Amino acid sequence: MKYKKFTGLNNDIISIRTEVFIDEQGFKDEFDETDKTCSHIVLYDNEIPVATCRYFEENGIYHIGRVAVIKKYRNQLLGNEIMKIAETEILKENCKQIEVSAQVRIKDFYKKLGYKEFGEVYFDEYCEHITMKKNL
Repeated sequence: MKYKKFTGLNNDIISIRTEVFIDEQGFKDEFDETDKTCSHIVLYDNEIPVATCRYFEENGIYHIGRVAVIKKYRNQLLGNEIMKIAETEILKENCKQIEVSAQVRIKDFYKKLGYKEFGEVYFDEYCEHITMKKNL
């Protein structure tokens, strides 16, 4: 797998997130203003886009989000791979802490990567989420 880093949205990012978050999970407001200026990572199997995430800095804390792997490529540890790539990119910015807004149903995925729960469960588009943090 190879990856590319982008600023702003492109068709590869849109297609992955549409498939995963809109078509599969039923989110309606998947794309937002942050997408226009944040960094995005896309993993490619040859030239096929198979996974993506975004990251951005806000008030000294980096946020990773919109982690998505298309169904055909799940259970191949690509979620782990793309998170590690994002963390490596963020480390280049001398970041000390990363935060994710995790869907509660997959918080164990983030726990295995060293993230710890912080605060209370909240709803985002009728889906339970929890903030999780990791110190670097």
